[in-house]
This record gives sequence, structure tokens and C-alpha cells, in this order.
Amino acid sequence: MSTTFLLIRHALKEKAAGDVGITSKGKRQAQLTADYVQQYPIAAVIASPLRRAQETATYIAAAVQCPLQQDSRLRERANWGDLPGQTFEQFVDMWERCTADRHYVPPVGDSAAQAAQRLDSVLSELAAQYPVDSTIIIVTHGGLITDWLVGAIPESQLAQWHPAFIAVQSTLILECSITELTYDHGEYKLLSFASTTHLHETNV
Repeated sequence: MSTTFLLIRHALKEKAAGDVGITSKGKRQAQLTADYVQQYPIAAVIASPLRRAQETATYIAAAVQCPLQQDSRLRERANWGDLPGQTFEQFVDMWERCTADRHYVPPVGDSAAQAAQRLDSVLSELAAQYPVDSTIIIVTHGGLITDWLVGAIPESQLAQWHPAFIAVQSTLILECSITELTYDHGEYKLLSFASTTHLHETNV
């Protein structure tokens, strides 16, 4: 008796600083993802407040006929544009430092460890809130997903999905990929990682 979570990264976003939306290709990704998850008995859809996640989740919530919920704890570790005057290159440097040192707190946003703790609190609360055997969709960000996985899943298990998981984690979660896991009495089991088979039409 367990809770199933589908962790979905938002669709392809516009290439600009700030709280940007998804592109036309991203909208197609979101629709394909929405079509795919209809096979599951979805109990809830919860998304990050950032626009790219909200727009992606809107397609999914409509397809599975669930109200779209929002939780600020599902926001990304840090977002380009939140620190005034920060160039993209400076943002990437900051991001990579946070990834290498999970406890480094950047000048804007959270450390990787803090971000992981946010997602962990959401998952455990939802597992307690909904009946056992529920399937819940979380629409969030690639960085947050890997931040949580690195903290919650033993490295030996992560290596089964990629031999250098820790080192290359920032490249592993593609847009609208689905990571499926179960939660049972505080224990997580990773069933699939960053699957994009449902996105064949978009050549992701």
C-alpha cells in the first residue's frame, strides 16, 4: 500500500530572464504529457508557482480533470532574473557552485539541500493527506527534482539510472520528462527516471 508520485518537469520555456512562460513547442510537450498521464487514476495535480510550471500543469490538470493546486515549496532552487543585474553566465556559475556544494546558500534562492527539503516536505505531507494507493502529479523543475533525488535516494540506486548521476545531474531531467516513484511508510522507490517516451512527436 503506497502513494505514487509522478514528478514532471515543466515544458520548454522561453529563453529569457524572469518568470517566463513556455514556448509553442513547450505547449505541444505539455499536451502530449497531459494525454499520457490520463492512463493513471490521478488524485491531485500540484505545481510550482512559476509561470512555466503553471502553464504546463494547466494542460495536465484539464486532461485528468483535477483542480490545479499551487505550492510555493515546489519552486526552483533559484531562478535567473531574481538577482538584479545577474548575467546568465553568472547565474550558471552560481548554479554549478550550489550543485557541487549542496549546503552553499547563494545570494538568491536556496541551497540544494534546502530545496530538497522543501520537496521532501511536500511529498510526505501529500502522502499523509491522500488515501493510500493514490497517484499524485507534481509539476516542478528539473533542478528541484535532482536536488531531492540526490538527498533521498542512495547513490548506488541513482547509478542504476546513470553511472555518473551526481556529476551530471543538471543535464538529466529534460522538459516534460516524468520521474515515477512510490512512497511507503517513509521509504521511496524509484520506478522510472526522466522518461520522455511520451514526447516522441517533439523529438526531445
